[in-house]
Formats: sequence, structure tokens, C-alpha cells
Amino acid sequence: MPNPNVPLFPAARSVALWLWMVCTLIVIMVAVGGITRITESGLSMVNWRPLTGFLPPGNTAEWEAEFEHYKQTPQYAKFSEELGQDMSLAHFKEIFFWEFVHRVLGRIIGLAYAIPMAVFMIRGMIPKEWRLRLWIGLVLGGAQGVLGWFMVKSGLVDQPYVSHFRLAAHLSLAIFVFAYLLWTVLDLQPFWSHRTTNFYRMGTLRKLTFGYVGLIVVQIFYGAFTAGLRAGYLYHTWPLMGKRLFPEDASPGEQYGVIENLFHNPVMVQFIHRNLGILLVALGFALWAVAMGSRLMERQKLAYNAMLIVITAQFTLGVATLLTRMNMVIAVGHQVCACFLVGSLVWVLHELFPPRKRQTP
Repeated sequence: MPNPNVPLFPAARSVALWLWMVCTLIVIMVAVGGITRITESGLSMVNWRPLTGFLPPGNTAEWEAEFEHYKQTPQYAKFSEELGQDMSLAHFKEIFFWEFVHRVLGRIIGLAYAIPMAVFMIRGMIPKEWRLRLWIGLVLGGAQGVLGWFMVKSGLVDQPYVSHFRLAAHLSLAIFVFAYLLWTVLDLQPFWSHRTTNFYRMGTLRKLTFGYVGLIVVQIFYGAFTAGLRAGYLYHTWPLMGKRLFPEDASPGEQYGVIENLFHNPVMVQFIHRNLGILLVALGFALWAVAMGSRLMERQKLAYNAMLIVITAQFTLGVATLLTRMNMVIAVGHQVCACFLVGSLVWVLHELFPPRKRQTP
């Protein structure tokens, strides 16, 4: 049995600490993205300057120029109509703030990933077999930035809101990058003894867990659809929607066909999201019960315990978000908890596979 204190390679702990930091920044980014969405700030910056733009407008003339760009967007007309008068520069500055923070944080994450990676590689601290994994992480991060702008563009031409499909892709890729880096971190952790576990007899538990993860992915997409279509603002009762389990306006009709209804009707989207949440809690308890009845190590059981706690917390926050009519703190907490849920499932899945072999330093 390998020595538990021997890392994969000499710099493994340093690399793991760096990736932990990046994962933390991604969770913060998801929180800021949620605030940006709720405050409808995401379309306030109509120009994309990926290599610059670390500073906001510095004087009145620059602010007015930025404001003039925004006045050409459909959202400006929408806000002005809702206000009953033209939007003021002061109001524009308020919504500009969160989108600016969101974009700057994205650049900070890019630098926090790229600079240490370059240093590690230039100094020869990362073995060849690990370099590709880190390059993939960099490419995924760059793709997330491009996808973010692709999402924003969908709300700058004909409609005052972004495509909920692009929003779902943007959020899902962010969480996937988080999961990818977290799995890498877990691969880099010191070896733990697995003498009491036969990994080759855990196929059923793996399949059940992978199936559960698949449903979580669907739920994340529908959570993004709920945000993008503002479906969370429609019904604020639970467990019923109004006075019915299935409201009439969730059915297909003249506006939505059978297939369109599943993806474009805000009422149906909220119905699916809230009831899939109930199903996931029930299946989460079932999966946990199967795991507890299996021959697992204590730390593997701990991973399933963590998963059960987080899925319960996520469901509770989701219900609270509805009942409080989209309270910002609770709604953002619900979005951030999705990262923790994915993180707990990454941990669970990682525990179901044999550890990587350690190299002699």
C-alpha cells in the first residue's frame, strides 16, 4: 500500500491549493452572476473588451458615452416604459455596477488560472501527463467568456432579455468547469487507504449515482430556464401553484405547442423545476439509503452524507425563494448551493473509483 503522505508529484499540493482558489472564485462568480440576473444588469454593458475594461468610466463624459450605447438597446426602452419616464444616468450607473463587477471578476479568474499555470509549467513543476488537463481547464475558461458574450448579444438586438437557452449554457458551463477543476483537485489529494472497498463490485452504485447526476444536470438547465424566463416570479405558493397542482396555463395551447411548452412556457418551466426538485430529494434519500447499505468506507459514507445534506438545503432554499417572492439573498443562495451540490456529487463519484497511483518523488 502506498505511503499516504506521498503526493502524485512534488508540486501536487501547491497545484491543488491553486485550483482550490480558482474553484472558490468560480463559486463567487456564480453568486455575482445571480445578482446580475436578478437586478437585470446583464445588458448594461453593450461593448465587449476582453483584454481591457478593468476600470469603469472615469468621468461624466465617459459615463454619458457608455449610457448612449445602452440607449440603443431594447432593454433601455423597456425600463423607460416601466418607469414612465426616460431612465436617468444615476439609474444606469446602478445596473452597470453589477455587470461591471461580473466581467472584471471573470478576467480576474482568467488571470488567477493562467499566470500560476504558466509559472508551474515554465519551472517544470507539472509532469507531462498532467499538462493537458490544465490546458483543457484554460480552454474551458476561455470558452466560458466567449459564451457569456454570446449570451449577452442575444438581448441587444430585438428583445430586452437574453436567450434562456444561452443563459442555461453559460451557467452550465461555469458549473462544469467548477466540477472539472474540483475533480482534478481530488485527484491531487494525498492517498487514502481503500483496503475495505472492492471497487470492482460497486458497479450498481456507480450507475445509480451517475443516473442521479444526469437528473441534476437537467434540473440545473431548468433552473437557468426559470431565471431566463423570469418564471420564478409567477407563482409564489407551495406545494400548489395557486390552488392547483398543475395550473391551466401550464398546458400547451395556441401560444405554445407540445414541445415548445416544455421549454418556452414560463409556467410549465416553473412546474417542471419545482417538481423535479421534489423528485430529486426523494431519489437523493433513496440513493443515500442504498449507499449506506453498501460496503463502504467511512469517508465514502461521509461523501454521501454531504450530498444528502446539500440536496436538502438546496430544495429548502428553492422553496424559500418562491415563498419570499425571489428574495435576492435567498435566490442567490439557491444558485450558489447548486455549486455545492455539484461539488458534493463530484466528491461522491470520485470516491467510487480507485485512487490514482502515486509516483515516487
